[in-house]
Amino acid sequence: MNSPRRLDPLLKPRSIAVVGASARPGSPGNEVLVNLRKGSFSGDLFAVNPGSNSIDGIACYPSLSALPLVPQHVVFAVSDARVEACLDEAIALGVPAATIFSSLQLQQDRSRPLRRRVRDKALAAGLLLHGGNCMGFFNFHDGVWISGFDTRAHNAAGNVALLSQSGAGMSGILDCEERLAFSFAASTGQELCLAMEDYLDYVLDLPETRVVGLFLETSRHPAKFIAALDKARQRKVPIVVIKVGKSDLAAQLAVSHSGALVGSDASYQAVFDRYGVQRVDDMTQLATALIMFAQPCPVAGGGLVCLHDSGGERQLAIDLAEQLQVPLTELEPSTVERLEPLLDDGLPAVNPLDAWGSGGAGAAQTMSDCFTAILSDPGAALGAVIHDRAPGGEIYPSYVEYLRAAQLATSKPVFLVANHQGSGGDPRVVQATAQGTPVLDGLREFLVGARCLLSWRNFMAQADASALPGLDAGKLARWRELLRAGQPLSEAVAGDLLRDFDIPVANGVSIADAEQLGALSGQLHYPVVLKTAMPGIAHKSEVGGVILGLASFDELQAAYKQLAARLGPRALIVPMVEGAGVEMILGVARDAQFGPVVLLGLGGIHTEVVRDVALLLPPFSPFRARQAVDGLQMRKLLGELRGRPGLAIDQYCDMASRLSVLAVALADCISEVDINPVSLMVDDCIGLDALIVPRNPG
Repeated sequence: MNSPRRLDPLLKPRSIAVVGASARPGSPGNEVLVNLRKGSFSGDLFAVNPGSNSIDGIACYPSLSALPLVPQHVVFAVSDARVEACLDEAIALGVPAATIFSSLQLQQDRSRPLRRRVRDKALAAGLLLHGGNCMGFFNFHDGVWISGFDTRAHNAAGNVALLSQSGAGMSGILDCEERLAFSFAASTGQELCLAMEDYLDYVLDLPETRVVGLFLETSRHPAKFIAALDKARQRKVPIVVIKVGKSDLAAQLAVSHSGALVGSDASYQAVFDRYGVQRVDDMTQLATALIMFAQPCPVAGGGLVCLHDSGGERQLAIDLAEQLQVPLTELEPSTVERLEPLLDDGLPAVNPLDAWGSGGAGAAQTMSDCFTAILSDPGAALGAVIHDRAPGGEIYPSYVEYLRAAQLATSKPVFLVANHQGSGGDPRVVQATAQGTPVLDGLREFLVGARCLLSWRNFMAQADASALPGLDAGKLARWRELLRAGQPLSEAVAGDLLRDFDIPVANGVSIADAEQLGALSGQLHYPVVLKTAMPGIAHKSEVGGVILGLASFDELQAAYKQLAARLGPRALIVPMVEGAGVEMILGVARDAQFGPVVLLGLGGIHTEVVRDVALLLPPFSPFRARQAVDGLQMRKLLGELRGRPGLAIDQYCDMASRLSVLAVALADCISEVDINPVSLMVDDCIGLDALIVPRNPG
């Protein structure tokens, strides 16, 4: 993607010119000068405005060409009516980088609108263009604050990078959350030349970046996005994302169940799962998670321990932790023995721990000792003191002392959490957070952040030694030739294709008329299933095209006569799969941005109703498929149940892995695959129906 220094003229320039510089307070042309001074920009700074000789002590020139040197970066703080001419001048001078804040819209614009003209000119010139319609960016370590809008004082460069395709998505956290110390922040706007992916790649190369927050609307360059996420994984930099547009707009033209279940948001989630990206729902959760990742202590093994001074609020924490799937540590016997002498009678030595009791003069020391004890437990990964704020929104200094003592003893992450902050404030909140003992507001938000920390730890620790299944190159070539013909595949041919790559699908006999059926007398093993094979019928059960449990040839003939009369003569006869089990689904759909994705989960006739499915980015191993299956809401149906042994989940996961490898190998010629249902039994699994849709069907 980026060479290490490619974006330096834009993000780390030695000289900056502000076209449209102004002395009027609050105007973009003035705010950008104010911000560059706030950030202590150390390079050459020029103002460009033909109506002034000097602005706020900065020498002002009538045009870019009048400057004593060609600036590395030009900021356009001018109206849309003037921006194109100014851009032309910058390009003619060989300026390498520029920022445009405005929306690039003109009334009664020509058929080739201004935004497109600006983009085309910048790309042709190789100009590194930030924007338009953005709020700029902040490179805090190098003092480059390029924004036409007011911002708060940022006292020290930190370790958090924030990238947002929404201007408010950046400023709503950057300017309002003093508990975060940022290394870099950018509002990417229209992304005419440079996109979110370019900035993400850039900040991952900065040694100070500890965590990255994203406010994401879409990826304009999916391959570059995935490459950046993989770089983050390799460099052990967690990414926390808000992805807006979660509404499940299933592909309306999808032929298969799999295609109908794959909305764009589900595909993004598959990408996030593949690369360990932690997803949150709103900006409060994003800010909280970033604060938690930015603190200095690594998360240990185990779960959460927390200290309370209220039995009722402890119960609230237990309920929310279960709802949000945050594991609470069960204390070791040695920890219990350490706690019991510290607690008042009637207070159990359990986690979460209510240790307040009757209070009294020594209560603060008791609480501190108790918190250190539970955080020292071998199963404690991180700890929280969950106490409400003092009157006026203040925090009691003793609460922070609990944190510091426990952190000093264990080197584990610690947090002070209020169930509700209220309207007051306390400057010690920012101070304590900066010192590595974050103070947070909102129990749910904290637990979401804790889940992110634990999930990231688990993702980075997981070891997948499973090898991907191999594919026969000769078979791939033969099937690719057939698929590229673009003709629809019958179920029988789809089954042949899948079985050729060791994906178990029931093997049937095709017939075209009653005469062919008669020739099978005495050759079949009963019971059997009769299915229509008429072209154009993708979902046979929905039209009564599947007849089960035919126990003799006479029953088969009668059923065929009735089926042929209703739907047509072509049919498929397959063995009836007997044995208790659960109907699953396996499928492949094609996402418009990320290509093939694989669907697995509960199937059969309840596919669309239950929707208990997972989406994975192929290819993946049986190990990864097993993780997805274990995460299904109705996973218990697949284990031991009322005397029935557990089902053959490993075989199903191997089948899913093989399909994932095939999906990538034939991505150029397959649009959808639907194996539904897959009969998952105690000792086997087999697909009972198969549909394959070529990418360009005739």
